[in-house]
Amino acid sequence: MAVYTDVSYEELESFLAGYEVGAPLTFKGIAEGVENSNYYLSTGKGAFILTLYEKRVKAEDLPFFLGLLEHLAAGGIQCPLPVRNLAGAQSATLGGRPAALFTFLNGVSLRRPEAGHCAAAGTALARMHDAGKGFVLARRNALGHDGWAELVEACIPRADEIEKGLAQLIREAHADITADWPDALPQGVIHADLFPDNVLFMNGAVSGLIDFYFACNDAFAYDLAVMLNAWCFEPDVAFNVTKSKSLIAAYAKERSLSAAEREALPILARGAALRFLLTRLYDWLNHDPHALVRPKDPRDYSRRLRFHNKVRSIGEYGL
Repeated sequence: MAVYTDVSYEELESFLAGYEVGAPLTFKGIAEGVENSNYYLSTGKGAFILTLYEKRVKAEDLPFFLGLLEHLAAGGIQCPLPVRNLAGAQSATLGGRPAALFTFLNGVSLRRPEAGHCAAAGTALARMHDAGKGFVLARRNALGHDGWAELVEACIPRADEIEKGLAQLIREAHADITADWPDALPQGVIHADLFPDNVLFMNGAVSGLIDFYFACNDAFAYDLAVMLNAWCFEPDVAFNVTKSKSLIAAYAKERSLSAAEREALPILARGAALRFLLTRLYDWLNHDPHALVRPKDPRDYSRRLRFHNKVRSIGEYGL
């Protein structure tokens, strides 16, 4: 279970006294998630999510994350909305951690999304990009291409313990991708982690987008490339061009892709695969055996990276 900080009933009551949400009726930890401690809370006034921010989310980034959710919700995006307390603050302290209360979204995430789900998620991403316009705060992508070098150096010495030839794959991919990275693409606020478990569905339609804790300012097309990696590969890591075509077409119907963005998609997809390969590999190599959450297998992304390395035209993505 992804609960790192236990909250007693007395602590919860004291915390909720600062909000107009009523007395707690149900309070239980949520197993999903790897970054924070999350609890489901129901009161006489509805259902909520209580999040305690652990080590990886910096307190100074909370105004960006929480402000962005308010901005997107005002723009019509279904996302968790921070509940402000009686003092008007978006967050408070609980269990020695920064904490925030959010509205609860109905829906389920899908383990095996189909092409229609990919299209719906692509539409939702484009609308989120549009809704993010005008947000006054900014946050650099800490896991963007200019931040990979440190991860590369930390992972390469032991990479071949996980997969033969992995160190060479990473070294060569990092050099090639960063040398050719496109820097002049349209930019704005991106999600940067819109995997299937961060999109909720009801009756085949998107009912909400969640987990914005990697959100930042970067290229819109890079966000689409992250989704190509996350949504368009089958469990055996075979690329599904039908899903890719559906995803890209639905996105482009809402927000037109420039010629430069289309041409950059292969290298952006390679970069997105490398980014998740590096972070998963680092977590795998530095895993705390007493941790509650098992790290994800980085080899899923070395296979994706090998696929993207062979792509010679955008037509291979269904364009």
